[in-house]
Amino acid sequence: MVKTNDGAWLAIFSAWIIAMGSTLGALFIGEVMGQAPCDLCWHQRAFMFPLAVLLAVAAFRSDARAWIYAVPLAAAGWSIAAFHNLLYFNIIPRPSSLAARAILLGRWYAPLRNPAHSAAVAWPFTVIIVLLLIVRRRTPT
Repeated sequence: MVKTNDGAWLAIFSAWIIAMGSTLGALFIGEVMGQAPCDLCWHQRAFMFPLAVLLAVAAFRSDARAWIYAVPLAAAGWSIAAFHNLLYFNIIPRPSSLAARAILLGRWYAPLRNPAHSAAVAWPFTVIIVLLLIVRRRTPT
C-alpha cells in the first residue's frame, strides 16, 4: 500500500464526502420520500454506493492507490448517467421499455423527475473522477 501525502489524502477524503452525500441523498429520496428509482437509476446507484465504502476505507488507510479501483467504478456510473440523460432528452432513440419506464417515472415525479436525479448524479461521478486523478498525479509510483 502506498501512503498518501496530505494533498492526495484530502482529495480522497473529498471524493468520499461526495460519494457519501450522493448515497445518502439517493437513500433519502427512495426511502423517506418514497420515490422508487427507475432501472437506470438503480444501475447508477450500483456504482455510487460501493464508492462510498471504498473511498471511506481508502481515506481511513491513507491508501494512495484508491484511484486504481475507484475510477473504473465512477466511470461506469458516469456512463450510465450520461446514457440515461441522452435517452431522456431524446438525443438517442429509446430502443426498449427500459427507457420508456424512465421517461414515465420521470414525468410522474415532477418537478423532481428521476432523469433530473440522474443529471444530479452525473456531476458527483465527474468530480470524484477528477479528484481521484489528482490523487494519481500526486502519488509517487
